[in-house]
Amino acid sequence: MRPNPAWDPAAYEDAVETFERLAGEIEVRVWGGDWCKDCRAQLPDFGAALDAAGVPDERVHNYPVEKRDDGSKVGELVQEYDIEYIPTVVVERDDEELARFVEEEPEPIVVHLAEQLEPTTAV
Repeated sequence: MRPNPAWDPAAYEDAVETFERLAGEIEVRVWGGDWCKDCRAQLPDFGAALDAAGVPDERVHNYPVEKRDDGSKVGELVQEYDIEYIPTVVVERDDEELARFVEEEPEPIVVHLAEQLEPTTAV
């Protein structure tokens, strides 16, 4: 999930600010694979967004996922988090899931998650 150096945080200012407010409180769990075109397309921008928001590296956990011939996914915590599609990103605070992104949405990962996280920043 090497950050995309061309990603522009100013274009996603609100989403980055939401992550900034939570940077020291959340754990970000990311499942993906180099073989997955959606992961290759989306995760570098998300990595850049986390960098821009100042989310500490130790709060970002990457889990490589492999795909079996039958299409099922295998990897660390895949069953525990019910991972069927990748990329999947889960944001937690105090072991409680606050937000989830699965495979693709109409908006970028950071925007999709920030929309779910926004109500939690008032806590």
